[in-house]
Amino acid sequence: MDFLLIFIGVIFMLLGLIGSFLPVLPGPPLSWLGLFVLSFTKAIPTNWTFLGITLAVTVVITILDYWIPTFGVKRFGGSRKSMIGSVIGMIIGLLSPIPLGIIVGTFLGAFIGELFNNSNERTAAKSATGALMGFLVSSVMKFALGLIYFGLFIAQVWKFRSALF
Repeated sequence: MDFLLIFIGVIFMLLGLIGSFLPVLPGPPLSWLGLFVLSFTKAIPTNWTFLGITLAVTVVITILDYWIPTFGVKRFGGSRKSMIGSVIGMIIGLLSPIPLGIIVGTFLGAFIGELFNNSNERTAAKSATGALMGFLVSSVMKFALGLIYFGLFIAQVWKFRSALF
């Protein structure tokens, strides 16, 4: 049973890392679920303080994940239409066969959204840059947290390996 729980935990960890860049998957919560599933193994004692702290960090990062891109657009003078355009562009870019389509889509979506707001090209480009920077900062932050959680996961498995294997 412990092997199954470890396997499920690894799947959650990998999905969390992938979710750092894909807006359809909540990266940090999935990574945290991997830690949570690991706590159900018989060989690894449940540390509620550890789970509580990592859950709190996950909640903060998840809130920041929604706030940072919005802040990027607003900081660079973008409008609500630019924010909506960046999300639509991100989704279209995700589905496109273009390498790095999600990045291109985010930028173009914000740019087009800002043009719909009757802004000039310079303002639209500035807003799109803010949307792209917000997306990249948010993604890197989530990916770093996912790597840290995966490292903690591996450390726990390694620490209690004699009881597991």
